[in-house]
Amino acid sequence: MMGYFRAMTSRSLPNSPPPHRVVALLQPPQSTFPLACATEVFGDHRLATPARYAFEVCTEHPGPVRTQSGYDLLVTAGLDALERADTVVVPGWQQAPGTEVSAAVLEAVRRAHRRGARIVSICSGAFVPAAAGLLDGRRSATHWAQAAELAARFPQVLVDPAVLYVDHGDVATSAGSAAGVDLCLHLVRTDHGAAYAMRTARQMLMPPHREGCQLQYAELPTSGPVADSLAPLLEWLAARLDQPVSVAEMAAHSQVSARTLTRRFTEQLGISPGRWLLDRRLAATRALLEETDLPVETIAHRVGLSSAVNLRRRFHEALRTTPAAYRRTFRTSEAG
Repeated sequence: MMGYFRAMTSRSLPNSPPPHRVVALLQPPQSTFPLACATEVFGDHRLATPARYAFEVCTEHPGPVRTQSGYDLLVTAGLDALERADTVVVPGWQQAPGTEVSAAVLEAVRRAHRRGARIVSICSGAFVPAAAGLLDGRRSATHWAQAAELAARFPQVLVDPAVLYVDHGDVATSAGSAAGVDLCLHLVRTDHGAAYAMRTARQMLMPPHREGCQLQYAELPTSGPVADSLAPLLEWLAARLDQPVSVAEMAAHSQVSARTLTRRFTEQLGISPGRWLLDRRLAATRALLEETDLPVETIAHRVGLSSAVNLRRRFHEALRTTPAAYRRTFRTSEAG
Protein backbone atom coordinates (compact mmCIF):
# COMPACT_ATOMS: atom_id res chain seq x y z
CA MET A 1 0.00 0.00 0.00
CA MET A 2 1.36 3.41 -0.93
CA GLY A 3 0.14 6.51 0.89
CA TYR A 4 0.65 9.86 -0.83
CA PHE A 5 1.45 12.92 1.25
CA ARG A 6 1.24 16.47 -0.04
CA ALA A 7 0.94 19.93 1.43
CA MET A 8 -2.45 20.66 2.94
CA THR A 9 -3.26 24.20 1.84
CA SER A 10 -5.38 26.30 4.17
CA ARG A 11 -8.59 28.14 3.42
CA SER A 12 -7.79 31.80 3.84
CA LEU A 13 -9.89 34.93 3.68
CA PRO A 14 -8.88 38.03 1.70
CA ASN A 15 -6.27 40.10 3.57
CA SER A 16 -5.84 37.35 6.20
CA PRO A 17 -2.30 36.67 7.42
CA PRO A 18 -0.46 33.77 5.78
CA PRO A 19 -0.89 30.43 7.55
CA HIS A 20 1.73 29.15 9.95
CA ARG A 21 3.65 26.55 7.95
CA VAL A 22 4.30 23.26 9.76
CA VAL A 23 6.67 20.76 8.12
CA ALA A 24 7.07 17.24 9.49
CA LEU A 25 10.48 15.62 8.96
CA LEU A 26 10.10 11.88 8.29
CA GLN A 27 12.63 9.07 8.31
CA PRO A 28 12.23 5.34 7.56
CA PRO A 29 10.97 3.30 9.27
CA GLN A 30 8.48 6.06 10.11
CA SER A 31 6.23 5.56 13.12
CA THR A 32 2.72 6.40 11.93
CA PHE A 33 1.04 7.37 15.21
CA PRO A 34 3.29 10.36 16.08
CA LEU A 35 2.88 11.57 12.49
CA ALA A 36 -0.90 11.20 12.79
CA CYS A 37 -0.84 13.31 15.99
CA ALA A 38 0.74 16.24 14.15
CA THR A 39 -1.40 15.73 11.04
CA GLU A 40 -4.66 15.75 13.00
CA VAL A 41 -3.83 18.93 14.93
CA PHE A 42 -2.12 21.00 12.23
CA GLY A 43 -3.85 19.56 9.16
CA ASP A 44 -6.97 20.78 7.39
CA HIS A 45 -10.14 20.49 9.51
CA ARG A 46 -12.39 21.43 6.59
CA LEU A 47 -15.09 23.86 7.66
CA ALA A 48 -14.97 22.93 11.37
CA THR A 49 -12.37 25.56 12.33
CA PRO A 50 -10.75 28.49 10.50
CA ALA A 51 -7.52 27.29 8.91
CA ARG A 52 -4.48 28.77 10.64
CA TYR A 53 -1.85 26.21 9.57
CA ALA A 54 -0.49 24.74 6.36
CA PHE A 55 0.94 21.23 6.84
CA GLU A 56 3.35 19.22 4.72
CA VAL A 57 5.94 16.49 5.10
CA CYS A 58 9.49 16.05 3.88
CA THR A 59 12.32 13.54 4.12
CA GLU A 60 16.05 13.47 3.49
CA HIS A 61 15.68 11.25 0.41
CA PRO A 62 12.36 11.98 -1.36
CA GLY A 63 10.44 8.96 -2.58
CA PRO A 64 8.82 6.01 -0.81
CA VAL A 65 9.30 6.17 2.97
CA ARG A 66 8.85 2.83 4.71
CA THR A 67 6.66 2.85 7.83
CA GLN A 68 6.52 0.57 10.83
CA SER A 69 2.93 -0.26 9.90
CA GLY A 70 3.75 -2.22 6.74
CA TYR A 71 3.08 0.35 4.03
CA ASP A 72 5.06 3.12 2.34
CA LEU A 73 4.40 6.85 2.22
CA LEU A 74 5.30 8.65 -1.00
CA VAL A 75 7.01 11.87 0.15
CA THR A 76 8.02 14.23 -2.63
CA ALA A 77 9.66 17.08 -0.67
CA GLY A 78 13.28 17.03 0.51
CA LEU A 79 15.10 18.85 3.29
CA ASP A 80 14.75 22.16 1.46
CA ALA A 81 11.13 22.21 2.73
CA LEU A 82 12.52 23.05 6.17
CA GLU A 83 13.74 26.37 4.78
CA ARG A 84 10.14 27.61 4.53
CA ALA A 85 8.88 26.11 7.81
CA ASP A 86 7.65 28.15 10.77
CA THR A 87 7.54 24.95 12.83
CA VAL A 88 9.52 21.77 12.18
CA VAL A 89 8.00 18.62 13.68
CA VAL A 90 10.04 15.43 14.13
CA PRO A 91 7.32 12.79 14.72
CA GLY A 92 9.43 9.93 16.06
CA TRP A 93 12.88 8.87 14.91
CA GLN A 94 13.75 5.18 14.66
CA GLN A 95 17.38 4.19 14.18
CA ALA A 96 19.43 1.05 14.65
CA PRO A 97 21.61 1.08 17.79
CA GLY A 98 24.87 2.92 17.22
CA THR A 99 23.71 4.88 14.18
CA GLU A 100 23.68 8.67 14.16
CA VAL A 101 21.39 11.29 12.71
CA SER A 102 22.81 12.25 9.32
CA ALA A 103 24.86 15.41 9.01
CA ALA A 104 22.50 16.72 6.32
CA VAL A 105 19.47 16.40 8.59
CA LEU A 106 21.25 18.01 11.54
CA GLU A 107 22.41 20.96 9.48
CA ALA A 108 18.93 21.47 7.99
CA VAL A 109 17.37 21.45 11.49
CA ARG A 110 20.03 23.80 12.89
CA ARG A 111 19.59 26.16 9.95
CA ALA A 112 15.81 26.24 10.44
CA HIS A 113 16.29 26.93 14.14
CA ARG A 114 18.75 29.77 13.49
CA ARG A 115 16.25 31.28 11.10
CA GLY A 116 13.64 31.32 13.88
CA ALA A 117 11.62 28.17 13.19
CA ARG A 118 10.24 26.31 16.20
CA ILE A 119 11.61 22.76 16.49
CA VAL A 120 9.14 20.23 17.92
CA SER A 121 9.72 16.54 18.60
CA ILE A 122 7.21 13.83 19.40
CA CYS A 123 8.25 10.67 21.25
CA SER A 124 11.67 9.43 20.03
CA GLY A 125 11.93 12.47 17.78
CA ALA A 126 13.78 14.11 20.69
CA PHE A 127 16.96 12.39 19.49
CA VAL A 128 17.13 14.83 16.56
CA PRO A 129 17.15 18.18 18.43
CA ALA A 130 19.40 16.52 21.03
CA ALA A 131 21.89 15.50 18.34
CA ALA A 132 21.69 19.01 16.87
CA GLY A 133 22.71 20.49 20.23
CA LEU A 134 19.41 22.33 20.70
CA LEU A 135 18.67 20.63 24.04
CA ASP A 136 22.06 21.08 25.70
CA GLY A 137 21.52 22.11 29.32
CA ARG A 138 17.74 21.95 28.89
CA ARG A 139 14.96 19.66 30.09
CA SER A 140 13.56 17.27 27.53
CA ALA A 141 10.71 14.79 27.37
CA THR A 142 10.63 11.57 25.39
CA HIS A 143 8.86 8.23 25.68
CA TRP A 144 9.64 6.82 29.14
CA ALA A 145 11.02 3.60 27.60
CA GLN A 146 13.65 5.59 25.65
CA ALA A 147 14.56 8.11 28.35
CA ALA A 148 17.59 6.13 29.57
CA GLU A 149 19.01 5.82 26.05
CA LEU A 150 18.52 9.52 25.34
CA ALA A 151 20.24 10.45 28.61
CA ALA A 152 23.14 8.05 27.95
CA ARG A 153 23.75 9.26 24.40
CA PHE A 154 23.35 12.95 25.26
CA PRO A 155 24.44 13.46 28.89
CA GLN A 156 24.23 17.25 28.46
CA VAL A 157 20.43 16.94 28.03
CA LEU A 158 18.31 16.99 31.21
CA VAL A 159 15.96 14.13 30.37
CA ASP A 160 12.73 14.05 32.39
CA PRO A 161 11.22 10.57 31.93
CA ALA A 162 7.89 11.37 33.60
CA VAL A 163 6.38 14.51 32.08
CA LEU A 164 4.10 14.70 29.07
CA TYR A 165 5.95 17.53 27.33
CA VAL A 166 8.42 20.38 27.81
CA ASP A 167 8.14 23.65 25.87
CA HIS A 168 11.10 26.06 25.78
CA GLY A 169 9.50 28.30 23.17
CA ASP A 170 12.03 27.66 20.40
CA VAL A 171 12.26 23.91 21.07
CA ALA A 172 9.56 21.60 22.45
CA THR A 173 9.61 17.87 23.15
CA SER A 174 6.90 15.38 24.07
CA ALA A 175 6.57 11.90 25.47
CA GLY A 176 5.16 9.05 23.44
CA SER A 177 1.67 8.06 22.37
CA ALA A 178 -1.09 10.65 22.87
CA ALA A 179 1.28 13.07 24.64
CA GLY A 180 2.14 14.20 21.11
CA VAL A 181 -1.44 15.44 20.74
CA ASP A 182 -1.19 17.21 24.10
CA LEU A 183 1.95 19.05 22.99
CA CYS A 184 0.52 19.98 19.58
CA LEU A 185 -2.67 21.35 21.15
CA HIS A 186 -0.55 23.26 23.67
CA LEU A 187 1.31 24.87 20.74
CA VAL A 188 -1.99 25.76 19.09
CA ARG A 189 -3.08 27.47 22.33
CA THR A 190 0.21 29.35 22.39
CA ASP A 191 -0.20 30.46 18.76
CA HIS A 192 -3.92 31.19 18.58
CA GLY A 193 -5.41 31.06 22.06
CA ALA A 194 -7.44 28.63 24.15
CA ALA A 195 -10.73 29.00 22.27
CA TYR A 196 -9.25 28.03 18.90
CA ALA A 197 -7.40 25.12 20.51
CA MET A 198 -10.62 23.92 22.13
CA ARG A 199 -12.37 23.99 18.77
CA THR A 200 -9.57 21.91 17.29
CA ALA A 201 -9.74 19.47 20.21
CA ARG A 202 -13.52 19.13 19.88
CA GLN A 203 -13.14 18.35 16.18
CA MET A 204 -10.77 15.53 17.18
CA LEU A 205 -13.11 14.39 20.01
CA MET A 206 -10.29 15.08 22.46
CA PRO A 207 -10.88 15.81 26.17
CA PRO A 208 -9.68 19.05 27.82
CA HIS A 209 -5.95 19.54 27.54
CA ARG A 210 -3.37 18.10 29.91
CA GLU A 211 -0.52 20.24 31.20
CA GLY A 212 3.03 19.19 30.37
CA CYS A 213 3.89 18.56 34.02
CA GLN A 214 1.38 15.72 34.26
CA LEU A 215 2.74 12.18 34.38
CA GLN A 216 3.22 10.01 31.30
CA TYR A 217 1.67 6.99 32.93
CA ALA A 218 -0.27 6.11 36.06
CA GLU A 219 1.49 4.69 39.09
CA LEU A 220 -1.04 1.88 39.42
CA PRO A 221 -1.08 -0.44 42.47
CA THR A 222 0.79 -3.72 42.11
CA SER A 223 -2.12 -5.71 43.54
CA GLY A 224 -5.82 -5.30 44.05
CA PRO A 225 -8.35 -3.54 41.76
CA VAL A 226 -7.40 -0.52 39.69
CA ALA A 227 -8.77 2.74 41.12
CA ASP A 228 -12.17 3.86 39.82
CA SER A 229 -12.20 6.30 36.93
CA LEU A 230 -12.31 9.99 37.79
CA ALA A 231 -14.35 10.80 34.67
CA PRO A 232 -17.75 11.22 36.43
CA LEU A 233 -16.24 13.54 39.03
CA LEU A 234 -14.40 15.59 36.39
CA GLU A 235 -17.65 16.06 34.45
CA TRP A 236 -19.42 17.11 37.66
CA LEU A 237 -16.68 19.64 38.45
CA ALA A 238 -16.60 21.04 34.90
CA ALA A 239 -20.30 21.88 35.21
CA ARG A 240 -19.68 23.75 38.47
CA LEU A 241 -16.69 25.96 37.74
CA ASP A 242 -18.57 28.99 39.04
CA GLN A 243 -18.97 27.43 42.47
CA PRO A 244 -16.38 27.00 45.23
CA VAL A 245 -15.65 23.29 45.61
CA SER A 246 -13.31 21.88 48.26
CA VAL A 247 -11.41 18.59 48.14
CA ALA A 248 -13.67 17.37 50.93
CA GLU A 249 -16.75 18.09 48.77
CA MET A 250 -15.16 16.32 45.80
CA ALA A 251 -14.45 13.32 47.99
CA ALA A 252 -18.00 13.30 49.36
CA HIS A 253 -19.42 13.41 45.83
CA SER A 254 -17.20 10.43 44.89
CA GLN A 255 -18.02 8.65 48.17
CA VAL A 256 -14.37 8.22 49.13
CA SER A 257 -12.06 9.86 51.63
CA ALA A 258 -10.16 13.01 50.74
CA ARG A 259 -6.92 11.02 51.02
CA THR A 260 -8.17 8.36 48.60
CA LEU A 261 -9.36 11.00 46.14
CA THR A 262 -6.02 12.80 46.20
CA ARG A 263 -4.23 9.50 45.58
CA ARG A 264 -6.48 8.77 42.58
CA PHE A 265 -5.76 12.17 41.08
CA THR A 266 -2.03 11.61 41.49
CA GLU A 267 -2.21 8.11 40.00
CA GLN A 268 -4.51 8.91 37.08
CA LEU A 269 -3.65 12.53 36.24
CA GLY A 270 -0.34 13.22 37.94
CA ILE A 271 -1.61 16.34 39.73
CA SER A 272 -3.64 17.23 42.81
CA PRO A 273 -7.43 17.83 42.74
CA GLY A 274 -6.89 21.52 43.48
CA ARG A 275 -4.39 21.92 40.66
CA TRP A 276 -6.71 20.18 38.17
CA LEU A 277 -9.61 22.45 39.14
CA LEU A 278 -7.46 25.58 38.90
CA ASP A 279 -6.27 24.54 35.43
CA ARG A 280 -9.89 24.19 34.29
CA ARG A 281 -10.79 27.59 35.77
CA LEU A 282 -7.87 29.23 33.94
CA ALA A 283 -8.79 27.51 30.67
CA ALA A 284 -12.34 28.86 30.99
CA THR A 285 -10.93 32.31 31.79
CA ARG A 286 -8.82 32.30 28.63
CA ALA A 287 -11.78 31.34 26.47
CA LEU A 288 -13.97 34.09 27.95
CA LEU A 289 -11.23 36.70 27.51
CA GLU A 290 -10.90 35.70 23.86
CA GLU A 291 -14.56 35.38 22.93
CA THR A 292 -16.40 37.95 25.10
CA ASP A 293 -16.13 41.53 26.32
CA LEU A 294 -17.09 40.58 29.87
CA PRO A 295 -15.28 42.54 32.62
CA VAL A 296 -12.58 40.65 34.50
CA GLU A 297 -14.64 40.82 37.70
CA THR A 298 -17.57 39.11 35.98
CA ILE A 299 -15.29 36.44 34.48
CA ALA A 300 -13.75 35.82 37.90
CA HIS A 301 -17.15 35.00 39.40
CA ARG A 302 -18.19 32.95 36.36
CA VAL A 303 -15.13 30.67 36.60
CA GLY A 304 -15.09 30.41 40.38
CA LEU A 305 -12.03 32.56 41.13
CA SER A 306 -14.04 34.82 43.49
CA SER A 307 -12.63 38.24 42.51
CA ALA A 308 -10.74 40.14 39.83
CA VAL A 309 -7.76 40.45 42.19
CA ASN A 310 -7.58 36.68 42.69
CA LEU A 311 -8.05 36.02 38.97
CA ARG A 312 -5.27 38.42 37.99
CA ARG A 313 -2.89 36.86 40.51
CA ARG A 314 -3.61 33.29 39.43
CA PHE A 315 -3.53 34.25 35.76
CA HIS A 316 -0.15 35.95 36.06
CA GLU A 317 1.32 33.05 38.04
CA ALA A 318 0.28 30.60 35.30
CA LEU A 319 0.82 32.62 32.11
CA ARG A 320 3.20 35.44 33.10
CA THR A 321 0.86 38.04 31.65
CA THR A 322 -2.26 39.95 32.66
CA PRO A 323 -5.83 39.20 31.57
CA ALA A 324 -5.98 42.57 29.76
CA ALA A 325 -2.78 41.93 27.82
CA TYR A 326 -3.91 38.39 26.98
CA ARG A 327 -7.27 39.67 25.73
CA ARG A 328 -5.62 42.34 23.55
CA THR A 329 -3.29 39.77 21.99
CA PHE A 330 -5.85 37.13 21.11
CA ARG A 331 -8.81 39.36 20.30
CA THR A 332 -6.54 41.16 17.80
CA SER A 333 -5.42 37.81 16.40
CA GLU A 334 -9.02 36.62 16.04
CA ALA A 335 -10.04 39.84 14.29
CA GLY A 336 -7.14 39.44 11.89
